[in-house]
Amino acid sequence: MSASSTSPASGENQPPTTTDTLAWRRHLPALASAAAGINEACGAWDAVSDSLCDADGWPLDDEMYADGKVKRDAAAWKHAEVFLDHGPEVLAGVRTAADGPDYVEGPIRDDLRRLRGIDTTLARAHQLRHEWDQVMALMDGSQPGSLQLYQERAEEHRNSEGWHYAHELSYQGPALVRAGEYLAGRAEAEQPAQTERARVALTRSTPGARSIPPASRPTPPVANPAAPARHRGRS
Repeated sequence: MSASSTSPASGENQPPTTTDTLAWRRHLPALASAAAGINEACGAWDAVSDSLCDADGWPLDDEMYADGKVKRDAAAWKHAEVFLDHGPEVLAGVRTAADGPDYVEGPIRDDLRRLRGIDTTLARAHQLRHEWDQVMALMDGSQPGSLQLYQERAEEHRNSEGWHYAHELSYQGPALVRAGEYLAGRAEAEQPAQTERARVALTRSTPGARSIPPASRPTPPVANPAAPARHRGRS
């Protein structure tokens, strides 16, 4: 039998490293930037929308008002798509790292509660993007001029529909980032102790690793032993 068939696979019984358990953390900067981008798009629109309306809230210029919403929706959807690409892995990591007490006490309690509806938000936004991909596939054989026109209208419709999900992510997204950063930091702080415990446990369970009692010491020779007495015979 070959040695490879009896020896454990490479990495087997080894404690997980911080990189392995926190691989999802690499997505946090992208999500933080996307969440800030959505809120920036919302804030920019809120800063000018009132000035485009009369005292009763009706647009003073319908075309200008509509153009402003189109720009807001496009900017917000661009950032919402980042959550579709990076959010699910971070969300799974957060839910794995969080324990029961985190949901009832502690600094991320409120953030974890805000995440209760994010699954629905991401699922519906993902469906919207899937429908957009299907529309683009159907238009693939269209003439260049008509394709551009249809694409612009389809994009505007998608962005308008996606505004609701982007708006949901404007407060769910930052909650996900805050929870992820807190839990990743906590796990990294605990990792050295966990790794040491796992190493000790692995050492104890490895065959041949048990301590062997020292052999009994040999009896030291007697210093300068007396020479045996000689008996002289009679002459």
